[in-house]
Amino acid sequence: MNFDIYKLKTPCYVVDEEMLTKNLEILKDTADRAGCKILLAQKAFSMFSVYPLIRRYLSGTAASGLYEARLGYEEMGGETHIFSAAYNEDEFDEILSICDHIVFNSFSQWEKYRDKALKSDRMFGIRINPEHSTQVHGIYDPCSRGSRLGVTAKNFREDLLEGISGLHFHTLCEQNSDDLISTVAVVEEKFGEYLKKMNWVNFGG
Repeated sequence: MNFDIYKLKTPCYVVDEEMLTKNLEILKDTADRAGCKILLAQKAFSMFSVYPLIRRYLSGTAASGLYEARLGYEEMGGETHIFSAAYNEDEFDEILSICDHIVFNSFSQWEKYRDKALKSDRMFGIRINPEHSTQVHGIYDPCSRGSRLGVTAKNFREDLLEGISGLHFHTLCEQNSDDLISTVAVVEEKFGEYLKKMNWVNFGG
């Protein structure tokens, strides 16, 4: 059906399904050739009306809290990953029930929930902070001085890795592959000995 989008009442969102599909095809091809999984970051795009289309190309969703996780689990399916700077105790049981991968921001947070976590069949990770800034705007930089996002190499606890199967880092926002290359190099330099013990790595955004 043809219609003039400029005659639509506002406010509204208009999605070009053809362009969206083209982008999804690129992501699927990238994942297949790289042997990795690509997830939809819902904090960037959570229009669940198009999740049936997206799930044909991507492996699942990434969430930053219980409600995003629930949205991805119910509307998208596939894998449901979550990272939060802190988890509410009264929400953690539901998070365990719907999320496949749960990433903790610190080892103290992991210690708090470890006993309950290890009784489940989920996968758990620790967010690391490579202390490698690639951002122009400090407000978007999780590696900025004084950042409390992720564990630095100095504070990494190898003695608490039992039950941890993955690492997560995130230093990028609207940046290109060259910045990712430089970040990965620093991650390998600072955390390489631990990467060898992991089953997966989440590159963040």
